[in-house]
Amino acid sequence: MASERSPPPTEDEGRVVRFRPRGASSGWRWPKRNLPLGRPPEDGLSKFEQSEPEDDYRHRMTINALGLLVTILLVIAGVWMADKVAEMRKNQDCVLSGRRNCTPIDVPPVQRY
Repeated sequence: MASERSPPPTEDEGRVVRFRPRGASSGWRWPKRNLPLGRPPEDGLSKFEQSEPEDDYRHRMTINALGLLVTILLVIAGVWMADKVAEMRKNQDCVLSGRRNCTPIDVPPVQRY
């Protein structure tokens, strides 16, 4: 009697990969480090530590205010540019449709006595 084999998995089902347990004797081992006895591998991080600088509240608030001012200026410039682009598009559509006098001319009203 022939052994029954399951059909090969499709791409939708995926594939199961079996891993050997960590304790299995595979012949490969992590290399051992040659450390002198009695000395820890690290001396500690205290030699790299620095004291925290004093918090300069006034400088920080000045920088925050300047950042806010720059952000406001960028928003105003963006709105102005969007308005100009919309106005230019409107004028260009007017001219390309064959009309005349597309750009309004501001003339003060005539005062009659």
